[in-house]
Amino acid sequence: MALAGLGAQLVDGSLGMAYGVTSTTLLLAFGTNPAAASATVHLAEIGTTLASGVAHWRFGNVDWRVVAKIGLPGAVGAFAGATVLSNLSTELAEPVMALILLGLGAYVLTRFTFLGLPTGNLGKPLRKRFLSPLGLVAGFLDATGGGGWGPVGTPAILASGRLEPRKVIGSVDTSEFLVAVAASLGFLFGLGSEGVDLAWAGALLVGGLIAAPVAAWLVRHVPPRLLGSAVGGIIVLTNVRTLLKSDWLDASDATQWTVYALIYVLWAAAVAHSFREHRKQTRLAPEADASSESEATDSGAGAGAGAPEPEPETVDAASGTKRPGGAT
Repeated sequence: MALAGLGAQLVDGSLGMAYGVTSTTLLLAFGTNPAAASATVHLAEIGTTLASGVAHWRFGNVDWRVVAKIGLPGAVGAFAGATVLSNLSTELAEPVMALILLGLGAYVLTRFTFLGLPTGNLGKPLRKRFLSPLGLVAGFLDATGGGGWGPVGTPAILASGRLEPRKVIGSVDTSEFLVAVAASLGFLFGLGSEGVDLAWAGALLVGGLIAAPVAAWLVRHVPPRLLGSAVGGIIVLTNVRTLLKSDWLDASDATQWTVYALIYVLWAAAVAHSFREHRKQTRLAPEADASSESEATDSGAGAGAGAPEPEPETVDAASGTKRPGGAT
């Protein structure tokens, strides 16, 4: 469990998402009650998001205006989502949560496989009318799905292209502290301490705290696009398994293995595509820099070549003054 928390935080620190989705998916695979799984993860996230937020703040990766505009509505949505999930029966909650996680996993997989990280329109302000509804929806999904704050919030803000990626990730991670606290309070009122495994929450917390500083190194060496495709595939595969085994579908073994094989093929293709795109961008970047330098050099040379030559000067024998050209 501690290793799972470590891995989830490494991914979250690199992508600005997937700690809750990854950890909750693992807890559900172990047979944990859905509400208890989400409550356990959010309890651990109080510590991990605080550590991550402090680290991002010290590295200058936090826009506090974005934190306030998205974090406070996110806390309201998280509290409401925790209350809703606490009142659902286990038989209904498990497939519902699996559907939410499946949707988030598919979104992460397709988003990073085909679009990468957009960076246009940098410097334009992010408006409250965009961030507040986004925070409310992301917070609700985060509590009901055991994760979703990052998968919903981070790509949406990145897609706007108005904030540089490092500040998007830092601001979303920092504001998640408010969401984790509000969701934990919601589960406390709805469930009490019933079903919450404090030992598992502690293990997830320890792993996350260890990984928080390492994530800053990881994001410099592992391409986010490739990491997003890999993690998205894991989330999709695990939650499809939950749905196929649920009372909703109760699929046969042959059907299950056919679906698994199809997902493995698509997942491998997505990771391969992300790797090829990363290599292509890596290869083209130096060429683009060299082209820019060459154009700048040619422009400077052209300006020098086109400049008029100074006219020769002559000296007036009578006055000793210099005059342009051959004038006397």
